[in-house]
Amino acid sequence: MSTTQQNWATNIPFQAANFHTPATIADVQEIVRRAAKVKVVGARHCFNNIADTTGDMIWLGGMDKSVAIDAARQTATIDAGMTYVELCPILHEAGWALRNMASLPQVTVIGACATATHGSGDGNGNLSTGVSGLEMVMADGEVVTLSRAQDGDRFNGAVVALGGLGVVTKVTLDLVPAYQMQQAIYEMLPLAEVYAHFDEIMGSAYSVSLFTDWRQPAINQVWRKQLLPDGQARPMESEFFGAQAAAAQHHPVDAFDAAPCTEQRGVPGPWYERLPHFHIRSTLIGGDELQTEYFVARQHAVDALRAVERLQPQMAPFLKLTEVRSMTGDNLWLSMAYGQDTVGIHFSWYNRWPAVAPFIPVLEESLAPFQARPHWGKIFAMSPDRVRSLYPRMADFQALRQEFDPQGKFRNAYIEKYIG
Repeated sequence: MSTTQQNWATNIPFQAANFHTPATIADVQEIVRRAAKVKVVGARHCFNNIADTTGDMIWLGGMDKSVAIDAARQTATIDAGMTYVELCPILHEAGWALRNMASLPQVTVIGACATATHGSGDGNGNLSTGVSGLEMVMADGEVVTLSRAQDGDRFNGAVVALGGLGVVTKVTLDLVPAYQMQQAIYEMLPLAEVYAHFDEIMGSAYSVSLFTDWRQPAINQVWRKQLLPDGQARPMESEFFGAQAAAAQHHPVDAFDAAPCTEQRGVPGPWYERLPHFHIRSTLIGGDELQTEYFVARQHAVDALRAVERLQPQMAPFLKLTEVRSMTGDNLWLSMAYGQDTVGIHFSWYNRWPAVAPFIPVLEESLAPFQARPHWGKIFAMSPDRVRSLYPRMADFQALRQEFDPQGKFRNAYIEKYIG
């Protein structure tokens, strides 16, 4: 069927000639066999044309939401179109958990993993590092399976693939035993303390996020998410590097209602109700904002943040918020954390594209000395040659894509531009 579609932020109208909601893998196989061009769309929480196509667009949310847990291997094989909202309560009830989650649990598992979306935590890899197996419908409609155990380094090229190899229909995820957490918010952390003690601050909890609008020489909010090995609450520190513990519930944007946010103030709860910033009962509605994010090697984080701070007067009229997060390095070819422990610097902009657009190159120029990699699913202005130069395994991925999709069925304007 054909119908008008657009992304979450409504800044990208999709150009697909046909939109499909298959109910089975056999349906997916038939759609792929017949199509000249195919792309899969998830929760639509992308801000560029990475998921767009002029051909057939597939949404996997209408398929069965099966979860097969293998306790011996500590894995779960799930339908790729599931969201973390759908998946996590099932895992928790069975006594299992994921090591990491995105800040917004309404995104799909495959959409997050295929773009190396990340969450935070010095000891946590991005979400794609938890993938140990893939089931994929190829261009000829046949189903293939890949695994970390059997396919080795080749598998590292297939996990973060931007939808360019085939339609992923099932994902196998690594599990850990279910755990409890608590989180606390600290207000007005002086930037001088951040620059002097960055590693201590970011390593002070299982997951740490810094939120600021750069309007004062301080981080507006520090979100610290603590693991509770025995499930019992730990006393909250009243002060953290000069920041004060918040007495009230917070939204990352100070002026916004905190109702959609996960419980704070040191109250214990299950992992999936603390790791994200927004709880699973909140609704992913269209967002009147644009997003950009860049990733720098850990050793460059403080200098990169200083460079961003200097741009405050230029971005103040349209910046909603900056979030700073950390993740451990990985070996996934197109991951923004490939080969290095990494810090992500995220920007939520007010939906004022005429003002935002000319600023993006200015921001990128300031971050260029740090070899900043843009988030695949967000807005950036970097040249294709520059993007490709940031990934040492790009040529290997280009060869893998040619092997999996020689006719370019899963290629779109985005893939052609940035992958080549």
